Amino acid sequence: MVIKRNILLNPGPATTTDTVKMAQVVPDICPREKEFAGLMKGLRSDLLKVVHAPEDQYTSVLFCGSGTINIDICINSLVPEGKKILVVNNGAYNTRAVEVCQMYHIPHIDLKFSVFEQPDLKQVEQTLKANPDIAVVYCCHHETGTGILNPIREIGALAHQYGAIFISDTTSSLGMIPLDVVKDNVDFCMASAQKGLMAMSGLSFIIGKTDIIKASKNYPTRSYYCNLYLQYEYFEKTGEMHFTPPVQTIYATIQALKEYFEEGEEAKFARHRAVYEAIHAGLDKLGLETVIDRNIESGLVVSVKYPDNPNWSFEKVHDYCYERGFTIYPGKISTTNTFRLCALGKIYPKDIEDFFVVFKEALEKTQ
Repeated sequence: MVIKRNILLNPGPATTTDTVKMAQVVPDICPREKEFAGLMKGLRSDLLKVVHAPEDQYTSVLFCGSGTINIDICINSLVPEGKKILVVNNGAYNTRAVEVCQMYHIPHIDLKFSVFEQPDLKQVEQTLKANPDIAVVYCCHHETGTGILNPIREIGALAHQYGAIFISDTTSSLGMIPLDVVKDNVDFCMASAQKGLMAMSGLSFIIGKTDIIKASKNYPTRSYYCNLYLQYEYFEKTGEMHFTPPVQTIYATIQALKEYFEEGEEAKFARHRAVYEAIHAGLDKLGLETVIDRNIESGLVVSVKYPDNPNWSFEKVHDYCYERGFTIYPGKISTTNTFRLCALGKIYPKDIEDFFVVFKEALEKTQ
């Protein structure tokens, strides 16, 4: 089967291989069969390997949904009665965690920083000192709205120093930026299959410390479907998801993980980094400005200022590129007009060179 290859420069879902796509074409199966439970058991174990999580301390729990379901689950499940969560907030995805706290009426501190900068660790420590009832610290690893990489190892160390657990949203970094949950002081991390693993949308997962999940059985129950302990317990008892899993997506993710290990962690990040460098080179050649200091960029997302041209139209440029197999994505900074170019997915520097040929044409023909 010949499948048209599109180059997705959006922050996920990512460009996939044909072998991952075709892994979904399998005989129909009831997900309650032992055979399928065995597949999920292997998948859960392999996910731990991606973040170097010891199996005697960590487990992975699968859920149906996009990456936001993980934020919901971790926050509503892991804050004990009478305690607070500190959200270290420097962007749209940390703000989403704050919104989850608000929806569940969970006591929280929204420690805000500029969306153009990394959090100030001194302020994080001062807040922990002043609030001994903080039980959970939360921070996004890679703020996809801007491309900033946050210092989660240092934030996690502060959380542990003051007796809190540390949750990091690693949705847009896991599988692309090397992560070691022990060395990086991460008690819980999360991602979705369609991002760094380059599989399909619909499957999300949380990797976290088993003893904390077990302890959370006695925390306030704020959700039924999105409860971490209930899903974990069901997996342990039956090997199955509590509710219907995304069957085909699981097959695709198993194939994607096979390809992840074949490529290798360091080689995969080097490829993403080379794509990122090609993006910057293309922007420099066109004289376009970016908004984030490259010293704190993740190496995966570049936020680009709109050109200083009254005739610029993101929609027209997007459509021109899209028709030719390239997808660009709007920005997520409320104070600055930007669009994003991302180095996720199974793409290479040559794809970026080809993109800039089309992008330059789009600038010339739509303005």
